[in-house]
Amino acid sequence: MKTDELITMLARGADAVEPDALRRRYATALGWGAFGATLLMAIMLGVRPDLGEAARLPMFWVKLAFPAALFAGALLATLRLSRPGVRLGRVPAAIAAPVLAMWLLAAVVLFGAAPAERGQLVFGDTWADCPLYVAILSMPAFGALLWAMKGYAPTRPALAGAAAGLLSGAGGALVYALHCPEMAAPFLGIWYLLGILIPTALGAMLGPRLLRW
Repeated sequence: MKTDELITMLARGADAVEPDALRRRYATALGWGAFGATLLMAIMLGVRPDLGEAARLPMFWVKLAFPAALFAGALLATLRLSRPGVRLGRVPAAIAAPVLAMWLLAAVVLFGAAPAERGQLVFGDTWADCPLYVAILSMPAFGALLWAMKGYAPTRPALAGAAAGLLSGAGGALVYALHCPEMAAPFLGIWYLLGILIPTALGAMLGPRLLRW
């Protein structure tokens, strides 16, 4: 949009915006993103066969809580960055907190393990596949979130794109957790996080191009 066109539009007055329009737009984007990620997982991977047994273990819920907490922080960041002049406040701290907590838990687990066991705790059996699958499962939500954000006025497009990527990456990790057999904190703190950071970096790169207005 050119400057003259923007001035003309503002001079004429804008239509009223419904109070919940932003939330509803993002709810639509996240709904389609979750559907796409679940469909991709069903086609490519499938749910782990021992999911019922795994759900009885505390670490299974820690594995889900990690990306869920990142998802919540990233959602707040995405909503705030979609509107001009809205500060992030303590949102960056809310995003950093689950990462630091997982790293602390990973350090405790590694220090308490025998040296011969530490490699397995870090790499597991699926370290080479985990980040890639998390990133792939995040793509439906990634595209939908950029569409949702494009309809508003992000004034920091690189940061806004990164927030959308972080949100989609956390959602992809949540879906992937239903397939992944790994539950060691060091594995989660490295390879899950790396998978989440792939769409985050992609969003930061694409944001200035796709979110300009």
